[in-house]
Amino acid sequence: MTHLILRKERALRPRALDLFSCAGGAGTGLARAGFDVDGCDIADRPNYPFPYHRGDALEYLARLIDSGEIRRYTYVHASPPCQHGCALTVGTNASQGWGGTHVDLVAPTRELLELTGLSYVIEQPNGRAEIRKDLTLCGEMFGLAVIRHRNFELGGWTIERPAHVAHRGRVRGWRHGQYFDGPYVAAYGNGGGKPSIPELQEAMGITWTDVREELTEAIPPAYTEFIGRAFLASRTVGVAA
Repeated sequence: MTHLILRKERALRPRALDLFSCAGGAGTGLARAGFDVDGCDIADRPNYPFPYHRGDALEYLARLIDSGEIRRYTYVHASPPCQHGCALTVGTNASQGWGGTHVDLVAPTRELLELTGLSYVIEQPNGRAEIRKDLTLCGEMFGLAVIRHRNFELGGWTIERPAHVAHRGRVRGWRHGQYFDGPYVAAYGNGGGKPSIPELQEAMGITWTDVREELTEAIPPAYTEFIGRAFLASRTVGVAA
């Protein structure tokens, strides 16, 4: 009987599609919130902790829409590559050759997400003007040792915006030839006093990958767990009403 109950509870879990999934920071938060998760990323991601499709995320989403398979899902999270227009790319790091031409995938991602008819979230870092900033989250809101501001555009639903929590100090590392200490680690790049892999894992709340590129590209699972729980709560309220 217990096994039957567990299977029934699992069958009732809504399914989320995690596009541009990288190593699964967003997907893990959604799973903790109560979703079954499928990912899609163009790169090989053997550390991704859920079923995933390797391929172009927008081509895959278009195929799901055309075939009707998108109806398996309740919710879509999308984190299009952020280099186009990102403050780090066009500003501080431009002198290092990182400020080249990058394709803006936000608009075509939104266009396809609108065609799904599903509730969705598009995530981007600061410096991106192409999305509505319906929600901004920061590591300090969740007691993490990273600041890592991220903006979220919500499609088809709304969320109460939490107050931004004041930072407790600086990000640790070298800035323009001067070393600064502080309670946060820099979750991007390498060198310049950047954290070790174990420090980065602990700061981000990500333990299933030790690949620096995957860690620095990820968002903390706490962000999408917060958003996912809010979405599921909003559905419950809607049903009750």
